[in-house]
Amino acid sequence: MKISMQIGYAGGFAESVAQVQALEKAGLDIVYVAEAYGYDAVSLMGYLAAKTDSVQIASGILPIYTRTPTLLAMTAAGVDEISEGRCILGLGASGPQVIEGFHGVAYDAPIQRTREIIQICRDVWKRDAPVVHDGKKYQLPLPEDQGTGLGKPLKIITHPRRSDIPIHVASLGPKNVQLTAELADGWLPILFHPERARDVWGDDLDAGAAKRPAELGPMDVIAGGLLAIGDEAEVGGYRDFARSMVALYVGGMGARERNFYNQLFTRYGYESEAEEIQELYLDGKKAEAAAAVPASFLEETSLCGDEGYVRDRIQQYRDAGVTILNITPIAKDLEGQARIIEKVKELTA
Repeated sequence: MKISMQIGYAGGFAESVAQVQALEKAGLDIVYVAEAYGYDAVSLMGYLAAKTDSVQIASGILPIYTRTPTLLAMTAAGVDEISEGRCILGLGASGPQVIEGFHGVAYDAPIQRTREIIQICRDVWKRDAPVVHDGKKYQLPLPEDQGTGLGKPLKIITHPRRSDIPIHVASLGPKNVQLTAELADGWLPILFHPERARDVWGDDLDAGAAKRPAELGPMDVIAGGLLAIGDEAEVGGYRDFARSMVALYVGGMGARERNFYNQLFTRYGYESEAEEIQELYLDGKKAEAAAAVPASFLEETSLCGDEGYVRDRIQQYRDAGVTILNITPIAKDLEGQARIIEKVKELTA
């Protein structure tokens, strides 16, 4: 089981790089660089590539609407080159509020777009022939009646270091999870509940896996949560650190009738709680929304406790199909975070 973590998008590039450098030495395998509506992820990915040696550098995620499919392929190939083969292209649809509100692009057909983008990226990296794609959402070259008529099939000029750069997809809905299990190298589910994940996504994962090309191999599942090791009295309270994040996603990350995370919370069995959190959050009562997040959910989606407890939690994630444990190490300083990484590497060996 590999160990990964997420880097936030609030800035502080130098601090983020110093953190990753220290945790890389402690055994961190993958770092995911987020992109919301602050700084772009690729700038930090490039910085990390220049300042690290072994950690894999993943976008977590690049929204599919903000770049053309070929630019996504070019970007991943570029980061893969400067990192000497350590890039992972993480893709996701984001949501209508960000895509239409900040980027001014229509949020349409996320599943079809994801399918076509994955195919185009792999065609670009293989460099077998000039890229030609006649899809429902993307046409390469652009048809003559939609432009100047001067477009022609092109092959990427440079030779990508790898023709099989891993693609990880963030997905939650049934059809999108099916697509992920069919075509992606890795799956990035958010708010992953190891004991209930199979009930929510099992049939969709099975349906996608049944159509998965054999050459892709097994799909990685990347999930985890807050991680702190110590006595319950010392670290149990750290689970509450996730309250505001869960409330943000379940309550405010989307409109009242179109919030994917709220729908997921409902599918987990927290129907009344999901409704309450959303009502409070959308009424501007963010603290009350956070307080309404069930303590049981916070415990069951984190790894905070003594060494034996954390070992058991890791096994529950493993039993749920998780192959890459995505953690947020909680400690007073960077040295403490590094010790946590070292310990969790022992526990997952």
